[in-house]
Amino acid sequence: MTLNPNLYRLTVLHRQLDDAERREVRRRGADPFRLLRLKTLKLAVKKRLAALARRPALRPAFAL
Repeated sequence: MTLNPNLYRLTVLHRQLDDAERREVRRRGADPFRLLRLKTLKLAVKKRLAALARRPALRPAFAL
């Protein structure tokens, strides 16, 4: 089974956003607007991942 490149890219992006959010929370004087933006982006990526997971896998035309 091969991994969908979009699924992989979105998973990596979600992990990066999660790491950035954690770093911002730990930082003294965390910017609430940056946190809100990171959480919003992370949620958008999560929705795209869920949509990809619901989509049926593409089958090659020659397979039965």
